[in-house]
Amino acid sequence: MIIGDGMGPQQVGLLLSYARQAPHSVIDNRLTALDRMMEQGRLGISMTYTANTLVTDSAASGTQLATGKFAGVEMLGLDKDGNIQENIIEKAKRLGKATGLVSDTRITHATPAAFSAHQTHRGRESSIPEDLLATGADVMLSGGLSYWIPEQASDKKSLLHRQLTRITCNSVEIKSSRKDAKNLLESAQQKGYTLAFNKEQLQQTSGKTLGLFANSGMQNGIVETQFKNEAQHVQPTLKEMTAHALKILEHNERGFFLMVEAGQIDWASHRNDTGLLLHEMLRFNDTLNTVLDWAANRQDTLVIVTADHETGGFGFSYSAEHIPKPDKLPGRAFSDGTLFQPNFNFGNPDVLDKLYAQQLSYRDIFAQFDVLPKNQKTPFKLAELVNRYTAFKITEAQAVKILATENNPFYKAGHSSLGEKTVPKMQVNGAFFVYQQENRENLLAQAVAASQQVVWATGTHTSTPVYVFVNGPEQVLKPFAKILHHTQLGQLAIDAID
Repeated sequence: MIIGDGMGPQQVGLLLSYARQAPHSVIDNRLTALDRMMEQGRLGISMTYTANTLVTDSAASGTQLATGKFAGVEMLGLDKDGNIQENIIEKAKRLGKATGLVSDTRITHATPAAFSAHQTHRGRESSIPEDLLATGADVMLSGGLSYWIPEQASDKKSLLHRQLTRITCNSVEIKSSRKDAKNLLESAQQKGYTLAFNKEQLQQTSGKTLGLFANSGMQNGIVETQFKNEAQHVQPTLKEMTAHALKILEHNERGFFLMVEAGQIDWASHRNDTGLLLHEMLRFNDTLNTVLDWAANRQDTLVIVTADHETGGFGFSYSAEHIPKPDKLPGRAFSDGTLFQPNFNFGNPDVLDKLYAQQLSYRDIFAQFDVLPKNQKTPFKLAELVNRYTAFKITEAQAVKILATENNPFYKAGHSSLGEKTVPKMQVNGAFFVYQQENRENLLAQAVAASQQVVWATGTHTSTPVYVFVNGPEQVLKPFAKILHHTQLGQLAIDAID
C-alpha cells in the first residue's frame, strides 16, 4: 500500500500535467507510474471523512485504512469510541507474514503510527516508539531519531551523545525530543533489530531493521533531487528505502504487507509550495515505479495506491493577468485575417519547467532569512532570496506584505499551533491557515500565484475524495473499482492478505 499523504486528484493532476506538458519533463516517455498502474489495473475513488467530521487528519484516515474501522480525528489505532482495533500489520504478523513501514517523514508521525500504534492522540510521539516495537514490523525505515533517544542525549558533553554520534557515523543530528531517560534504540536491539542511520548502513542490513535517518523529518524532495548522485547523499531516498524493504520482506514464503508513505506531499501542500510539491510528486513517482518493477509479472502481489486525504485545495487556474497578445493562426477559419485572441490567460506549460527549477523549498528560504543579522531581515533581502532560488520573482513591496504581522485573531494560550500572540497577517481565510508559524510561506505562495498560474484554497486538509489505483491479480481488483470509504478500502486490503 503506497500512500501519498495529502495527494488528492489535484496533486495527481500536477504530476500528470508535468509529465505530459512540461517542455523539458524529466519523466521518461512522459508516462508516469500511475499510467503503468492503469495498464492492467483498476481505478476507484474513496471518501476520507471520519466518524463525526467532514474533514479528516492523517492519523484518523491512516487508522481507517489500517483497521477498516471508523476512527476519531487525531486518534491512532482506535475506533471512533476509543477502543483498540487490530491493524493490518498485526493481522499480517498473526498470519506469519513479514511486515514493513517506510516513510519519508518520521516513523512516529501520523501515517506510519496509524499502522502500528494505539494512542488517544497522534501527538504522543514519545509513546509511539514503544507501540512500534510492540507491534514489531520487521522493517521500519524513516526519520524521527529524536523520539527514540533519552533526554540526556541532547547534552553534547555527555558520554551518550558521543556514543550516538559514533554509531550514527555523524549522519544524524543527536537531539532528543523525549522528557525521560528511556533509550528505545537499546530496546529495539534487544528485540532483534539491526540499526541503520545512513544509506551505507542500510545497504548492509538483511533482517529485522530499524532505520532512522534524520532527527525529525527526512530531506525534502528538492534536496533529494540535488543530492541524488552526490557524496552528500547520506540519507537513503524514499525509492531506496522501499527497494531495500522489499528485498528483506520478499524472503518470507508466506508473503508480506508493506506500507510506504510519500508523506511530504502533504507538507508541501500545507505550505502551498508548488515547486516543492512537484518534486514530492516526482519522488512518489520514482518510488512507485520501483514497486511496479519489483511486482512485474507476479501473480501473487496486490499494489494499492491511494491518499489519506487532499491537502491545500491546489489547482492550476486561468487568470486576468498577462493575457496573451493576439496571434495569427494558419488554419482556414482564420484565413480572413481574424486574429486568435483568448479572453484570459489560460497558462503556458513553460510554468511547469519553472516549477521544477526551484532550488530551495519555501521553508528553507525562510530558514536562510531567519538567521540573518537583525538589520538584514528586510523585505529587500527576502525578495532577493526568493528571486535567487525560484523562477517566480517577487518585488520588495510584495515582500513587505509577506512579512507583515498582526495580533493573533485566533490566539489560544498553550496551543501548539495557535499559541503565538503575534503572527503573519493573512488577508483572507485566515481561519483555514492554522499552522501560523508557517504562514509566511503561504503568503509567499499567494504573492506568486498569478505568475505560477496556481491557486490554493487552504493551508489545511479538504474533504475531496481521493483516487484508489490498484494493480494485481484480476480476481482481486474488481471490488476496488467503485466509490468507497476508507474503512471499506482498509477492509478490502485486510481481506486481501488472507
